[in-house]
Amino acid sequence: MTAHPPSLLYLVKQLELSVRARLSELVRPAGITALQYTALTVLDRHDGLSTAQLARNSFVTAQAMADMVATLEARALIRRERNPANRREMLIYLTDPGTALLKELAEPVRLLEADMTHDLDPAHFRHALTTAWHAVQSPPPS
Repeated sequence: MTAHPPSLLYLVKQLELSVRARLSELVRPAGITALQYTALTVLDRHDGLSTAQLARNSFVTAQAMADMVATLEARALIRRERNPANRREMLIYLTDPGTALLKELAEPVRLLEADMTHDLDPAHFRHALTTAWHAVQSPPPS
């Protein structure tokens, strides 16, 4: 009986779990979780999101994000302000301490990415991942 190589989906999940574990180790001394780090990086790229938008972009539920926002706000890493276009909605912004924390973590995270791609061309890997992500976001062909 010939052993079959693992499926790509299995390998992607293994990579995700390994990266999350390593990222958790990296950010733990800063007093945040890997999911909180992800949310802060989302705000670094797209400041002024609603809780629902931040949840979608951070891969967590709205309830989990509500709890995370409260924690990050208590640490002064983010702030919430009313949306001038919709006074019922609060928008979330990265604070100066949040930006400073991301800068502090930038080099360790860069080294983790370098470890992950040491035998690969990082630009090609990024392109391949982005292409694969877009492919599964599109509706399947009829």
